[in-house]
Amino acid sequence: MTVNQLSVFIENKSGTLVKVLKLLKAHDIQLIASTIADTTDYGICRILCSQPDKAFRILKEAGVAVSLSEVFAIELDDVPGKAADAIDFLAREDISISYLYSFLLNGKGVLIFRTDNTAKAQDAIDRNGLSVIEEQDISKLL
Repeated sequence: MTVNQLSVFIENKSGTLVKVLKLLKAHDIQLIASTIADTTDYGICRILCSQPDKAFRILKEAGVAVSLSEVFAIELDDVPGKAADAIDFLAREDISISYLYSFLLNGKGVLIFRTDNTAKAQDAIDRNGLSVIEEQDISKLL
């Protein structure tokens, strides 16, 4: 039970991010969440959006370096410590997290993360009763 996320590789120079955002806008693709990790020369913009497969195709056709990957989206109550509890479940199962970002929406927390062991993470999530947002439900966050 994962969702698709875009990872867009962009140069650290003026105008590169806006090119990506304008392409998505022109095709009525709504951003749900995004984050950028950067180095001196480039950045990786990770995006959850309303139509990830369509967005991937559009960006590829425009010559943008993009990949599509599966990440987990966990819905949490907006209560202090809920994210720590969720991460603790994973840590106790010896599940490493490659990266993580989170946001609040409509009174709920959403924790997005990627791991190198999807099956083990899914099992831990199921056993610990965490609420997973599935691909078909991601647009309901809008």
